[in-house]
Amino acid sequence: MEPIIELQGVSFSTSHEAIIRDISYQFAEGETTALVGPSGEGKSTVLKLAAGLLIPRVGTVHFRGKDIARMNREQIMEFRRYSAVVFQDSALWANQTLYQNLELPLRLHFPQNSKKDREKRMQEVLAEVGYKKDLMIRPAQLSMGEQKLIAFARAMLCYPGLLFLDEWTESLDRTAAQRLIDTVKYHKGQGTTIILITHDIDIIKTLADTVMLILGGQISLTLTGAAIAANAYLAQHIESGIVL
Repeated sequence: MEPIIELQGVSFSTSHEAIIRDISYQFAEGETTALVGPSGEGKSTVLKLAAGLLIPRVGTVHFRGKDIARMNREQIMEFRRYSAVVFQDSALWANQTLYQNLELPLRLHFPQNSKKDREKRMQEVLAEVGYKKDLMIRPAQLSMGEQKLIAFARAMLCYPGLLFLDEWTESLDRTAAQRLIDTVKYHKGQGTTIILITHDIDIIKTLADTVMLILGGQISLTLTGAAIAANAYLAQHIESGIVL
C-alpha cells in the first residue's frame, strides 16, 4: 500500500547549520509513529517537513504520492483540510479571540456551512477537550495549558485523517492530558494516521506502533512501540531524553 507521507532523501538547513540530513522514511496510513530523542536533534523539524510546513533544501516530501511542494492550490487546500497540527507552543493567533481562532479553519474549509453549523462543531470539540470558559477572550488571557486545549480543539475541528502532534500534552494537568490522550486513542482506532513527538513513555505505550529515534538530524533507530514498552531500559532513556 502507498504510504500516506513519504520523505525521500530530505535535508533541511538554516543559514547557520544543517538540521536534517538525508532522511528517507515512509509513514504508513493508519499507523502512529512517535518521534523521540534529545532536545535540539531535529524532531520538530522532521514533523514540520512531514506536515508540509517546511520545504526541504534537498529531497521531496510526498502526500499520497504527490510532491507537497509542487501541489496546486486546490491540492494544497485539500491536504490542509485533511491534516492538522498541534504545535508545542500552541501557535494560536494572538490578535484574535479564541472564537475567531476556532472559527477560521471551519470558514476556510467548509465555507458552505452556516454560522450555527460552525458553532455546533466548535462546541463539540470543546466538550471533547473539556474547555468551558469564555471564547471571546484572547490567548494571552489563558494559561499555557488552556492554550493547548484550544490548539488541540482547533486541530480536531475539520475531522482530520492525519494528525501531527508536537508535545501536545505538555503544561496540562494529568486529568486534562489523559482526556486528550483518550481522544487521540479513539481517533487512532478510527484509522487516523498520527505522527507525534513525546517523551512520555505512557503515551508511547498507549499509542505508538513505531518509535523513531532521531539523533543529529538523522534517523538513528526505529523500533516497534511494543519493543519499547517491553524494555524498561529503553523506556527510561527515551522518557529522560538521554542519548543511548
